Amino acid sequence: MATYCFDGTLTGLLCCVFRAFRFQEFDVHITANPQSQHGLFDEFIVVSSQDVQGQRVWQGLKQKIQPGSLRQFYLCFLSEQEQAFQHLFDFCIYVFQHGHAVDGNYGHPAVLGMAQWAKQVGREKHRMEAFVRFKKCQDGLFLSLVRPDFNVLPLIERHFKARYQDQRWLIYDEQRDYGIYYDLDDVHQVQMNARQLDLQLGSGHSQAFSIELDAEEFLYDQLWKDYFHSVNIQARQNMKLHIQYVPKRYWRYMNEKSL
Repeated sequence: MATYCFDGTLTGLLCCVFRAFRFQEFDVHITANPQSQHGLFDEFIVVSSQDVQGQRVWQGLKQKIQPGSLRQFYLCFLSEQEQAFQHLFDFCIYVFQHGHAVDGNYGHPAVLGMAQWAKQVGREKHRMEAFVRFKKCQDGLFLSLVRPDFNVLPLIERHFKARYQDQRWLIYDEQRDYGIYYDLDDVHQVQMNARQLDLQLGSGHSQAFSIELDAEEFLYDQLWKDYFHSVNIQARQNMKLHIQYVPKRYWRYMNEKSL
């Protein structure tokens, strides 16, 4: 069995599909990890990203599958999981080897697997839209540091641009070292070295960012905590149900959950 190693980009994955059909190699293991383990007699092939080849495969997919399946394909890719990459490769092989529409055949493991990963990424997108909290900085920038399970920043920028049109904001993914910045006109991707810098957000722990908070931010933070506790009915607390809807891994973003 051959192992195709690509650079982790969508174009790179599509180029793997292009190469598979070019050399008629369909029983292939897909990985984005150059250190991936492979069998002693397996062929390890590094597939370079080429825009022309990637576009040919993408345009072919657009002609063969429904728009909903194309979106599922993109969401599955944003999971950044090796298993998901394999499902996407196998899905492409399955689609292009059949003359009729097969993207609705959930009996095929690649079609089902792609849909399942897309569902998980979509769920993470909605939770980020619900649980992201901003801190106001001295220069008027509203900042939020996040660490989502999947790479969902490309999916949430439209939501936040529509919701916060009158203020500059930055949502920065600490795990992937990039963010989306809105400058009152457009949303841009930005990168900076966030690991070497510190910012005390007043929540009892240090966050990695060198930005001074607005003097009134701590007041608004406390006002929100007071409001949350005043409307909370202690006698009717159901922590098990609460955690089901608001998992603990999201509490780090929420002012009312900090001490």
